[in-house]
Amino acid sequence: MLLSVDANIPFEKSLVFRTYRDDLLELVEFMPTIRRVEIRSREEHGPIVKMVNVWYGGSEIPAAARVVMTDSLLSWTEHAEWNQSDLTCAWRIETHSFREAVECRGSNRFIEDGTGTHLEIRGDLVIDASQIRGVPKLLGKSLGKTVSDLLLKKITPNLIEATDGLRRYLERKQKV
Repeated sequence: MLLSVDANIPFEKSLVFRTYRDDLLELVEFMPTIRRVEIRSREEHGPIVKMVNVWYGGSEIPAAARVVMTDSLLSWTEHAEWNQSDLTCAWRIETHSFREAVECRGSNRFIEDGTGTHLEIRGDLVIDASQIRGVPKLLGKSLGKTVSDLLLKKITPNLIEATDGLRRYLERKQKV
């Protein structure tokens, strides 16, 4: 399933790129569905920065419900390669639950648009439910598509909120 989000952020593209990459921990406050992010590693090689971040979602889920929904259901590891030369970020997501059944990868592009930055997020989410123990092979493909559709309906607004949070964060920093 194709993941596609576009956002216009009224700030210069290299600033938007660096802020999204380097100020992630400060940006969490502007992302209502994210509880926290842990930066596990960061390696710099010239214009390339490779990062591994663990994201913890579910802040919109009541605490009582989170008792039943473990962190592994609400968290994921992001492997990202940020390229300063062309202002892109290639990423791959590893889910902490049903890892064998989920594949998610894509890229972000930061493009000058005349009024600031056009942030283009594109990705693919594929769920093969037949890889989950207990799911019959015959149901795997259709169940995977149904779950992918449901997840995309949740992920897309979350990404839009994240890009809006990035804009609000930059606006606040500009005022200081």
